[in-house]
Amino acid sequence: MELIKTHRDLKVYQQSFECAMNIFELSKSFPKEEIYSLTDQVRRSSQSVSSNIAEAFRRRKYPKSFSNKLNESEAEAAETQNWLDFALNCGYLDKDNYQKLNSEYDHVIGMLVNMQKYPEKWSI
Repeated sequence: MELIKTHRDLKVYQQSFECAMNIFELSKSFPKEEIYSLTDQVRRSSQSVSSNIAEAFRRRKYPKSFSNKLNESEAEAAETQNWLDFALNCGYLDKDNYQKLNSEYDHVIGMLVNMQKYPEKWSI
């Protein structure tokens, strides 16, 4: 097992960051009238997932605070899935990209849940 020195070494961070970047690129093609609505919301929530993971990593010596930040990240991932549902149903996102991102967020959520179950595994 590799030594984890920073949040950037966490697979859950790497995957959530990559998802957020994919959403950023895909959302560039959303209609201009959505810039302050769906586009902004899906970008913000997707970026919050990895941001909260980074914060959680720095709070890992406080298990309750660590778990709380991971829970916030999990909630942001679920919110992102909700916005992806809207993007698909509005015709802004094709089914293949939707399914890929939704599946990746399911995996991210699973990793976050496991981290919350065993906060002592991550403590310093």
